[in-house]
Amino acid sequence: MMLKVMAWLFLVQILLQILSVHAKVPAIIVFGDSTVDSGNNNHVSTILKGNFDPYGRDFNGGQPTGRFSNGRLPTDFISEAFGLKPAIPAYLDPSYHIMDFATGVCFASAGTGYDNATSNFLSVIPLWKELEYYKEYQKKLRDYLGNEKANAILSESLHLISLGTNDFLENYYLLPGRRSQFSVEDYQSFLVGIAGNFITELFQLGARKIAVGGLPPMGCLPLERTTNIFSRRDCVERYNNVARDFNKKLQEVVVKLKKELPGIRLVLANLYDILLEIIQSPNSFGFEEAAVACCATGMLEMGYMCNRFNPFTCADADKYVFWDAFHPTEKTNHIVADHVVKHSLAEFL
Repeated sequence: MMLKVMAWLFLVQILLQILSVHAKVPAIIVFGDSTVDSGNNNHVSTILKGNFDPYGRDFNGGQPTGRFSNGRLPTDFISEAFGLKPAIPAYLDPSYHIMDFATGVCFASAGTGYDNATSNFLSVIPLWKELEYYKEYQKKLRDYLGNEKANAILSESLHLISLGTNDFLENYYLLPGRRSQFSVEDYQSFLVGIAGNFITELFQLGARKIAVGGLPPMGCLPLERTTNIFSRRDCVERYNNVARDFNKKLQEVVVKLKKELPGIRLVLANLYDILLEIIQSPNSFGFEEAAVACCATGMLEMGYMCNRFNPFTCADADKYVFWDAFHPTEKTNHIVADHVVKHSLAEFL
C-alpha cells in the first residue's frame, strides 16, 4: 500500500512539472465573493452559506459544495477552458491538500467585498484575510514543489478577482455608515483604490497574470427588481449606472498599473455587457425567465431561504438566468465564462 501511495505522489509531481513547463497557465487562483466562492464559507461562522439542498443539485450528481448556484461557477468553467480541473477547490476545505491546490485554489468568501465594512456586516472573510491565506498557500506550495518550481507556477498562474457588488447592495445602499461618509462617486473611487492596492500586493508577491472582474448589471438581479415595485419591477437603472461608472474607474486603474508595474499582464474582465444581453434577450440564449430566479419564489430568496423545503423551486434551472435572487444558474455561468475567456482572457491562452 505504501509503495502505491509513493508511486502516486511521484506521478503527481511529474505531472505538475510537465504542466509548469508546457501550460501557459498552470493554475487558476481565485479571490472574491459568492460569485466565485467554491465552499470557503462552509468553514466560517456566518449565516451566508450554500452547502445544503437544493444548492449544487446539478453539480457532479447533486452535491451542495457551498457554491451559490445549482452547479458550477464561472471560475470552474474558466479553469476547464484553460485545460485544468473542471472545479476549483476551496482553500479552507479540509478534504483537499496542497497537491490539489497546485493547479487551482479558491480563497473567495461569499458576502465579502473590497471594503472591510462589507465583510464585517456578514461575518465573512475580508479581502485582506484572503491575501493572508494566499501567502500561506505560497509557503505550502514552495515546501511541496521547491522554491524554483513553485515560483514559476505562481508567476504563470492566472489570478482572478471578482467582487464589489456586495459593497454597494449589502453595504452602501443598505447601511447608513458609508453613505454618511461618501457620495456614491467617492465610494466608487474608494473601492477602486483598494482594488488597485490589492493588485499591487499580488504583483509584489510574484503574480504576473491577473484579471479583475467588473461589476455586473446589479440593478437587474431578481432581488433588486422585486423591490423596485414602483417601476413595474424593471431593472433598477440607478444601480446599473453605478456599476458602469465603477467599471470605467476600474479600467482606468488597470491602465495605470500596467504602466507602473513592469512585467504585469493585467486585464479587466468585462461581464456586464454579456450578462445584460442575456437578461434583456433571454430567449436568444435558450432561457425562458430572467426577471425571477429558479429557487423558491425566485424574487427574494437566497442562502437559507432557498432550501429543499420550499415547494416553489423550479424543476429545470436551465430555463432560468438566475438560480436564486442574487446568483446566476450554472447555464448562465457557463455562457458568461465562455464570453470572458474569448474576449477578456484570450491573451492568456
